[in-house]
Amino acid sequence: MKPIIGIVPLVDKQKNSLWMLPAYFEKIQQSGGVPIMLPLTSEFSVLNQAMHICDGFLLTGGQDVSPHLYDEEILPECGKCCEIRDRMEMHLLRTALEEDKPILGICRGIQILNVFCGGTLWQDIPSQHPTEVDHHMTAPYDRYVHEVSILSDASLYSILNCEKLKVNSYHHQAVRTLGNGLQITAVSEDGFIEGIAISEKRFVQAVQWHPELLSDKASEKLFSALIQSFYTGSL
Repeated sequence: MKPIIGIVPLVDKQKNSLWMLPAYFEKIQQSGGVPIMLPLTSEFSVLNQAMHICDGFLLTGGQDVSPHLYDEEILPECGKCCEIRDRMEMHLLRTALEEDKPILGICRGIQILNVFCGGTLWQDIPSQHPTEVDHHMTAPYDRYVHEVSILSDASLYSILNCEKLKVNSYHHQAVRTLGNGLQITAVSEDGFIEGIAISEKRFVQAVQWHPELLSDKASEKLFSALIQSFYTGSL
């Protein structure tokens, strides 16, 4: 049986719709998993039943994480938030970590994981921590815009087996103070945290870039590691 990976849906409030980028599904399928889209709900009995059939989870990009979750007032530069998704993902993380189910976080995924663990975010890089590095690229998104360094003692290095990696980048928020129990796995050339992990768990990795949109070996390895953790129980 192939592992079932529950994927958090993307939310379009203007169109009152839930949607999914095909690339998330494609990367899971190519790596040997079965992707399904989870319901957007804070009714935890419904979410628990959906999560029960999943062997692992993919936390996708999307709206800004609410600063209220880390006890800050919302700055004018902060983007739109989605309260129901915040509640949903906090519960998902709590449950998945308790059950030691594999988790891969992408973009917003790294941010919500950090906040769940008690960390904080830069609400807006341009106004709070300006840099010359392009963290908010324009289309097309399947190209490289900056480089990250992979820490040699990090679990991500064991997956990718490289010290430098070129990545795409589409975000204006970022990890500020690191959450409890998290390890930094990657940093950008201007010093932003680009990767975090929980090494004590079977597989909990999160990155700030968008590997689902890149066709390179590193992206393949990251998704494959998520799927393989179901079979091996570890990296």
